Amino acid sequence: MKIALMDSGIGLLAAAAAVRRLRPDADLVLSSDPDGMPWGPRTPEDLTERALAVAEAAAAHCPDALIVACNTASVHALPTLRARLEPGIPVIGTVPAIKPAAAGGGPVAIWATPATTGSPYQRGLIDEFADGVTVTEVPCPGLADAVQYADEQAIDETIAAAAALTPRDVRAVVLGCTHYELVAERIRAAVQQPGLPPMVLHGSAGAVAAQALRRTGALSGTNATAAPPGLTVLLSGREEQLPPAALAYAEGRMLAAVGSAI
Repeated sequence: MKIALMDSGIGLLAAAAAVRRLRPDADLVLSSDPDGMPWGPRTPEDLTERALAVAEAAAAHCPDALIVACNTASVHALPTLRARLEPGIPVIGTVPAIKPAAAGGGPVAIWATPATTGSPYQRGLIDEFADGVTVTEVPCPGLADAVQYADEQAIDETIAAAAALTPRDVRAVVLGCTHYELVAERIRAAVQQPGLPPMVLHGSAGAVAAQALRRTGALSGTNATAAPPGLTVLLSGREEQLPPAALAYAEGRMLAAVGSAI
C-alpha cells in the first residue's frame, strides 16, 4: 500500500512517521513546496493553487490516500483538493486537537501560527469543542520557519517567546501547526512548571495517520513478504532526497533509515 502526505515543508514528517509506525510496510510519498513556502502569508486563492499542485504531484504516484499534513492548507484548500481527487484518492485533512485537549478540563493553550491564531476557523473549533474551558491562543511567530530550517537558536528563541505568553496554570498545549510536533519535547520543557503534573501535549499526527489507514481499510496488519518500504520525496514536484534539515529530527532520520528515496 502507499500513503502520500503533503505540506508546504517538513511539517509532514510527524504524520509520515506515525504512518510508518502503524504500517511499517507502507510506501510513502512526501510532497512539499519549498519553492512556494511559507503558505501562511499567501491569499487563500494562491495557497489553494500551490496546495493543488503539490497534491497533484503526489497523486501522480497513485497513492491509496493523501494526508494534508498542514493546518493552513486544510483550512483553505481541503474542499478543492477533495473535489479534484476524491473518490479515487481519499483526502484526509489536519485539524488542531482542541477537542481531546478540552476533554481534560483545561486550562488549555493553543500554539499556532499568527495567521491561524484568532482566526474564525480556530475560534469556531474553540466554541464547538471547548465550551466552558479556559483557552489561551498563543501566536508563535517564526517558529514554523525555525523548525523548517532546523535553526537551533531560532527554535529556542521562538519557543521561549511563546512559553512566556502561556499561562503558568495551563495543563495542556495544543500544537496547532504540524511543524511544532517535530520539537514537541522542547515545547514541553519550556512550558512545564516545577512541582506540577507533566504537561500534556496534543498533536494531530497520530490521529490523521490512523484515519488515513482507516479510510483505506488498512489500519492493522502488515505484508511480511513485501519488499522494504519505499520513500518518494517530491520538492515542488521534483523527485529529490529528503532535505538536510529533515535529518535534524528523529522522524526524518527514522524515515530515511527505513525507506529508500527514489
